[in-house]
Amino acid sequence: MAELMETVKWDKLWLASQETLYMTAISVLVTFILGVILGLLLFLTGKGSLWENKAVNVVIAAFVNIFRSIPFIILIVLLIPFTKLLVGSMLGANAALPALIIGAAPFYARMVEIALREIDKGVIEAAQSMGASHGQIIFKVLIPESLPALISGLTVTAISLVSFTAMAGVIGAGGLGHFAYLEGFQRNRPFVTLVATVAILILVFIIQLIGDYFTNKTDKR
Repeated sequence: MAELMETVKWDKLWLASQETLYMTAISVLVTFILGVILGLLLFLTGKGSLWENKAVNVVIAAFVNIFRSIPFIILIVLLIPFTKLLVGSMLGANAALPALIIGAAPFYARMVEIALREIDKGVIEAAQSMGASHGQIIFKVLIPESLPALISGLTVTAISLVSFTAMAGVIGAGGLGHFAYLEGFQRNRPFVTLVATVAILILVFIIQLIGDYFTNKTDKR
C-alpha cells in the first residue's frame, strides 16, 4: 500500500483539486445568474404570463433547447474558435469556462422555468390584485417562492459541472480529470486514477450536502 501511495504526486493532486474547485465555482456562479435570467424570461414571456410574447419565448426556448441538447465533449470542440478568441488558449482552467457555462446555463434555465411554473398562480394573482409591480412580483414573489427548487436545481447543475470539468480535463483544461488521465491512465497507474476519482466523489458529496442544507433551510413547507 505504501508503494501505491508513493505513486501519487500529492502536490499535483492538490493543484488539480484547486483547479477543479475554481472551474466549478466560477461556472456555477455565472450559470446561476444566466440560468435565472433565461428561466425568468422563458416563464414571463410564456402564454398567459406577465410579459407574454410568443416570438421572444420561441427564440429563447430554441437557444435553450439547442445548447442543452449538445453533448458536452462536442460542445467543447464546437467552441474552440470562440474560446481561443475569448481566452487566447485551449489549455488551462480558464479555457474550460466558456464551454462549462454555455453547456450548463441552458440546462439550469429549464429547471428555473419548471420551478417557477410550480408556484401557485393564486399567489401571483394576489400580488397583482394588491397593485404589485412586475419587479416586485419577480423579486418578492416568484424568486422567494421558488427558492428551494432553484437551490435544488443548482445543486444538480453543480454536480453535473464537476463531471463536465473532468471531461474538459481530458483535453487539457486541467483539474482532476486531467490529473486522472495524464498521471493515471496514460502512465498505467490505476491507483492514481482511483485517488483522483475519490477526490471528485468527495467534492460531489460536499456539494450535495451544502445544497440539501440550503434547500431545507429555505423550504417553508
